[in-house]
Amino acid sequence: QVQLVESGGGLVQPGGSLTLSCAASGSIFSTSHMGWYRQAPGKERELVATITAGDNTNYAESVKGRFTISRDNAKEKVYLQMNSMKPEDTAVYYCNLQDPWRRRRGYDYEYWGQGTQVTVFS
Repeated sequence: QVQLVESGGGLVQPGGSLTLSCAASGSIFSTSHMGWYRQAPGKERELVATITAGDNTNYAESVKGRFTISRDNAKEKVYLQMNSMKPEDTAVYYCNLQDPWRRRRGYDYEYWGQGTQVTVFS
């Protein structure tokens, strides 16, 4: 059973920084693609950043240059370093894991964490 547990959310002032962590278990982490998504009140869940098993990264335009996604395969963790934060970054942030091995075989392959709240306030 795949489990994703996020941590590191909280309150921060505009211009501040936070680092989110996501600990994964129950999957072959090193071959999985990882991502961070967020959902603000009244809005759809949106992609923030992804990192493939090969360490290729992708970012939403709104966070480019401010956020950095990284992974530690030995610790089975993915991180999201958030700098120069803005009030519009306020949302629940979700960790996402996609297992390409399971996807190729037609199994359930996508998993989500429970989310962690990030609030940027003046």
